[in-house]
Amino acid sequence: MQKDLRGTVMIMNLVYITLFVMVAGSIAVMAITQHRLGQRKLAWEQALQIAEAGVNYYRWHLAHDPTDYTDGTGQPGPYVHTYNDAQGGEVGTFSLTITPPNNCANTITITSTGSPASYPSVSRTVRAVYGKPSLAQFAFLTNSNVWFGENEELHGPVHSNGGIRQDGENDGIVTSAKETYICGPEHGCNNETKPGIWGAGEKQELWSFPVTAVDFGSITADLASLKSEAQTNGIYLGSSGLGYHLVLRSDGYVDVYQVNSLQPNVYQYDGNGWKWDSIDIASKTFLASYPFPSNCSIIFVEDDLWIEGEINNRSVTVVSANLPDVSETNTSIAITGDILYTNRNEQTSLALIAQKDILIPLYAAPNQLEINAVLLAQKGHVFRNHYPSWYSPYYIRDELELYGAIITNNVWTWTWVSGSGTVLSGYQNTETIYDPNLKYNPPPGFPTESQYDFIEWEEITDK
Repeated sequence: MQKDLRGTVMIMNLVYITLFVMVAGSIAVMAITQHRLGQRKLAWEQALQIAEAGVNYYRWHLAHDPTDYTDGTGQPGPYVHTYNDAQGGEVGTFSLTITPPNNCANTITITSTGSPASYPSVSRTVRAVYGKPSLAQFAFLTNSNVWFGENEELHGPVHSNGGIRQDGENDGIVTSAKETYICGPEHGCNNETKPGIWGAGEKQELWSFPVTAVDFGSITADLASLKSEAQTNGIYLGSSGLGYHLVLRSDGYVDVYQVNSLQPNVYQYDGNGWKWDSIDIASKTFLASYPFPSNCSIIFVEDDLWIEGEINNRSVTVVSANLPDVSETNTSIAITGDILYTNRNEQTSLALIAQKDILIPLYAAPNQLEINAVLLAQKGHVFRNHYPSWYSPYYIRDELELYGAIITNNVWTWTWVSGSGTVLSGYQNTETIYDPNLKYNPPPGFPTESQYDFIEWEEITDK
């Protein structure tokens, strides 16, 4: 008798159907999962693009309102915006946090978190840093003709709105605003027409002229603003005696002396003519030791100023100016000894801003002088006067190293030489080393350009 196999066939069919459904279901789940992964990957990329759009939006906002760090609201952030496509459809949102500049930082940080509308749970955050370049972006900047002798070394960018005789060494770009200029006897010439940059110096491939002139009207620090800031949050010293002698201390204090008298006048050439004068201190009276109010401080002296010392992990601007600004009463700074950074790092900077000149005296400055600072002579020059040989051994000094920058309106020199290159007065060997931290992280209140530069970008979170 033949067995009935219909039940068996039915069971087998059910097994096959179940297997088919399971395989088909798995394929469907896999397809859905892959679709979702694709959508999530797309959302992941969109989130980054939306976050970058937030940065670009606020960069645009700053171009129209450079001092608004609250997105036009006057209120603290974060600031949330809807990001639309070209047709007006919503793509997603970005949320902005703005960290504005302060006395200790010249940069603005824009932190933007982007989320797509299709996947609000997906977000990516980027941070972009922008800064206004300070006018200490050059190792040396002058508004006049300049001569670098064969014993002078320059490390960093150099610019003159006049002509440059370059007989020294440079490892950075040297630029002049002049195509040609008249080189006079003060630079070893007989009123001859010379190229904008010329001389016996090497690396002439780094010389470039003519280039756009630097507007020296823009480098004028806002002296009234610096005075107000010093009176409110810094150290302010009104006119007294012949001026003040400041000794900066690495422990966070500054010793203040009143200058009572000067050494007898000596014969000297100041770039305009020979005269009898003195800028060396003969007597002084100790007044007080002031603590720096913060790590970023302004000292404003409404009188002539003598200075030396050391600072440690702080940013300081020292100003000598007499306000209102009248030429006959403009004040100057004299450097009487080494000015040092305990550590050469981005937390340490010093600016000396003189209404008129920044000078090195005959007697006070050491034979080997080190200056760590950016020197800005607004109306005058950074200078050591020409002292005759009868002031031996002080008329000729050995070595001067400056780490920072020099900005001088009028003719600059540390060294006086003959037409043959023999040193007649001043420092026999000089070296200027550019401090790259000064470009975007200058001392407080130091003048900057008006437009922001991009400095860095990074993604800081992901989900």
